[in-house]
This record gives sequence, structure tokens and C-alpha cells, in this order.
Amino acid sequence: MTTRLITAPATEPVTLVEAKLHLRVDDAADDALINTLITSAREQCEHILGRSIMPQTWELVLNSFPADNSDIELLYPSIISITSVKYIDALTANEVTLAANQYVLDKDAEPGWLMPASGITWPDTLDVTNAVRIRYLAGYADAANVPSSIKSWIKLAVGVWYKNREAGVEAAITTLPHDFFSGLLDRYRIWRL
Repeated sequence: MTTRLITAPATEPVTLVEAKLHLRVDDAADDALINTLITSAREQCEHILGRSIMPQTWELVLNSFPADNSDIELLYPSIISITSVKYIDALTANEVTLAANQYVLDKDAEPGWLMPASGITWPDTLDVTNAVRIRYLAGYADAANVPSSIKSWIKLAVGVWYKNREAGVEAAITTLPHDFFSGLLDRYRIWRL
């Protein structure tokens, strides 16, 4: 079982203007650097939280559907929608796209779950590696829906990395407050209750 990023977000939760305001930078000399730091901070935040922040496409690859017809866990919530469910058919050995009425997405659960529709069983797949491919869109709908604490953390990370860009890598990374990561996780857990 592997989940991999197919399409990265087209936009970031924090704009260049917002980051420059936070940094108190007026000129455009470091715009490319600041944009890179915004992306890096969002990726770091996603890694820490184990969730997608901006809309992005993921693909879960399985060797087969669950034999017991159980639900399939979709990582990196919040799940927005299923793009496609494809599998190698056991009888024809051809790739087939499963019709949308054959499955149900529970996008409100975290992580998300894909389950067979009522009265439906998962199809049999050819006994080959990576016979099932589930593509889905995950993340907050847009930057306006990203919690302010996540945006604040991204701006803080950008600020620390921008200020310490001449320092060694270890100094730049360890400058972030040690308890800030756990505080962000604690605040996120409270939102989910």
C-alpha cells in the first residue's frame, strides 16, 4: 500500500503579500526566496499534521481490494472528492474504472474512507502488483478555509527561515520554538473534537 502525491497545490495558504507583511519586507528583491519558504513551510506543516492543507491530488495504490469487502483508508485529509477508482480486472486483465455508484466516500471522517456502496462487493482484481489505483482530491477548499493557527505557523516558520537564511541548516531549523509543534497539534486535536 502506497499513497503518493500526484498533483501539488496550485496555490499556497499564505500569499506573498501576507508573508512580506509579516516579515516587514517592502522590496521585491527576495520575492522568489519568500515564495519558496512559503511552500517549504506548508509542506513541513502538512508533514507534521499528516493532512493536506491546500487542494492536491493523491493516489493510493493497492495490490487488490480488501478480500473481506472492508473499507479503504484514505490518508492526508480532509478528503474533498474521489477522482477515480481504477483496477486491473481479474477476468479480462484490462484496466477498468469503477463506476461512481459502486462506492461511497466518507469524507467527513478523518482519515477519509472509501467503502463499497450498499449491496456492492469490491471487484476481483488480477493477481499483480499495484492492481488498484484510487485517486482523490484532499485539502481545505481554499486559503480562506485554512485555520488561522495553521497560517500563523506558516508565517512564523517563513519568518524564522528568512531571518536565519545565512545560518547553518541546524540553527535555522532548531530556531523554531520547541513547543510550537506540539501546541499546533494540540490546537488541531481540539478542533476535531
